[in-house]
Amino acid sequence: MKKYLKAGTITQPFGIKGETKVYPHTDDPAIFKKIKKVFMEKNGTYEEYELESARMALPLVILKLKGIDTPEDIRAYRQRDIYILREDASPLAEGEYYFADIIGMEVEDDTGVNRGKITDILQTGANDVYEITAEDGTSFLLPAIKDCIIKVDTEENKMLIHILEGLLD
Repeated sequence: MKKYLKAGTITQPFGIKGETKVYPHTDDPAIFKKIKKVFMEKNGTYEEYELESARMALPLVILKLKGIDTPEDIRAYRQRDIYILREDASPLAEGEYYFADIIGMEVEDDTGVNRGKITDILQTGANDVYEITAEDGTSFLLPAIKDCIIKVDTEENKMLIHILEGLLD
């Protein structure tokens, strides 16, 4: 399992004190008010930043990182993803998973056919939809509902699915 979970993306500076607007990638954007540090990936390593303050401006979050004190300073981080430690994330209910654990998962259907990997998750409101991409580059969308998802194994990084009739037509 991944140690870091993507929690947001820096969009643009906010004000004159080095604050930034962040588009959250979490069901619980208030998590930023509860944690003390965030991370940004650079060249395969995660750099730690102390979180000085966080406030909600829904749908965005306004963050202030320690040591970044001007709009010019934060502008250099524009479009960078912000990560949090897995242990700092909000706990999940039974049958829920972090996106980081689902993206890249191998997918096999109930007839034994390898269908590829999950390459994206679309949030539709009613239920999530997984984009599954085969080795040849073709893809299809699968609703993340009980009728389609038979088993999720985060330890083995595999998902067993049932493809409803007409779904691939």
